[in-house]
Amino acid sequence: MTVAQGTELSLTGDLYKAIVTIIDERVREIRVTREDFDALTGAVKDLAAAQVRTEALLESLAAKVEQLAQAQVQMQQRLDSLSMKVEQLAEAQARTEARLEELAAAQARTEKRLEEVAAAQAKTEARLDSLTAKVEQLAEAQARTEARLEELAAAQARTEARLEELAAAQARTEARLEELAAAQARTEKRLEELAAAQAKTEKVVRGLVVDMREVKKQLGGLSNTVGYGLEDRAIRALPAILKDRMGLDVGVMDRRFLEYPDGKDDEINIYGEGVLDGEPVVVVGESKAHLGPKDVDRFKKMLERVHTHVGRRLVPLLVVYSVRPKVEEYARRCVPGLLLFKSYEF
Repeated sequence: MTVAQGTELSLTGDLYKAIVTIIDERVREIRVTREDFDALTGAVKDLAAAQVRTEALLESLAAKVEQLAQAQVQMQQRLDSLSMKVEQLAEAQARTEARLEELAAAQARTEKRLEEVAAAQAKTEARLDSLTAKVEQLAEAQARTEARLEELAAAQARTEARLEELAAAQARTEARLEELAAAQARTEKRLEELAAAQAKTEKVVRGLVVDMREVKKQLGGLSNTVGYGLEDRAIRALPAILKDRMGLDVGVMDRRFLEYPDGKDDEINIYGEGVLDGEPVVVVGESKAHLGPKDVDRFKKMLERVHTHVGRRLVPLLVVYSVRPKVEEYARRCVPGLLLFKSYEF
């Protein structure tokens, strides 16, 4: 309270001196009016009121400073207590960390053991699954076995009944065998008769075979005679016909064998050489009484061999007595540019 009173006297005196100095300076500079003086008086009163409030605030601050000092003492005491507790906690922490390291090592061993247990468990489960499947299979097999046994029992009953029937049938069979034995004797006698007849038949067949070969030989000669006759007429008439229809000038036309470098040859029924449109060509033809698809295939292959050998353009032709429309169509499709003449055209 003494400090507060000293501060109040000091502030009031200084303020009073400042006010007096300001008033003196103003008096010297200008003439003070009544209104100015009243205003100045009001300012002085305001300052005095502010001074009162300031003193009250200072007293409040002093009280708070004392409270803070007391609080500081209490805080220091608490800090001392906390320091002691912190040291205790540090020691406890050290013991805890050591314990944690032991627990970590134990945990590692536990995890390793758990992994081993898990692997063993997996194997056990797999084994159980396998055993379960086998048990189910055995159960199914047992069920099938029981069903099969029932079927076998029924089959056994049917077998016994069948055996009885077979016994009866055996008796009938034996009786039938006696009958068959008698029939066999009759059959053997008949076979002897047939064997004698067979010998006579074979003798007749051998004679027929000889006669057939002679007939075939005669037919072959007749076919060759017919074929050669058709070829001869065609060789004489074709040069003029080819000249008239195609403008092909035939220099030579005959029947010849064409020999190849490998020693093989082809008999060309109708062979000719000439010129068509200024290009040397070779006429290759065959005559057939009745043209068939196989004849066309053979003729096509012969044309390929001749063309490879002579290396010239070929004029293929066939001379026939008769040909079916389908065979003629097949021949023209297989042999492009084929000329086909009928026997009556010569």
